[in-house]
Amino acid sequence: MSWYIKMLKGVHVALRAVEREDLSQLLEWRNNPNLRQYFREFRELSQYNQELWFENKVIQDPNTIMFSIIEMENKKLLGACGVCYIDWINRSADFSIYIGHHDLYIDQVFAPDTAHILVDYAFAELNLHRLWCEVYEFDILKREMLESIGFKIDGRHRQTHWSQGKWCDSLFYSLLKTDSLI
Repeated sequence: MSWYIKMLKGVHVALRAVEREDLSQLLEWRNNPNLRQYFREFRELSQYNQELWFENKVIQDPNTIMFSIIEMENKKLLGACGVCYIDWINRSADFSIYIGHHDLYIDQVFAPDTAHILVDYAFAELNLHRLWCEVYEFDILKREMLESIGFKIDGRHRQTHWSQGKWCDSLFYSLLKTDSLI
């Protein structure tokens, strides 16, 4: 039970290091077309791709810190989150989160709880100054969640992403440590 104590805890979820035994489930969620439409990765990923991501990004890359999202009540794996592309000099990082369990993606309970934990960790523990997030314009759920926790829209890159039979814009959000509601 000592692994449980080391987790970053919220009200409904806890964040822990991604473990090798999480990879198959995370891969299944990443390849789910209902979820993948929101991700930058457009192709079906193989087990080999997933292993490379785990080895090269999760384990070895000092500019990527990923977590598995665990439901506190039953210890079930719910999804993944992290801060990526960390720029340690300018103290900035990409904010990433999804709930794969039951195709929730971004819900009203687990995702906001995860976001609060991750923002607090990024600002308090890592001493980052700025978090940013690229979101496709049709991703209403993530846009609403980001805005609800204090992220502000920085700008729009027009027609960056082909989805649902048309070109879609990318919206860029950020949250400064001084903006944080957490």
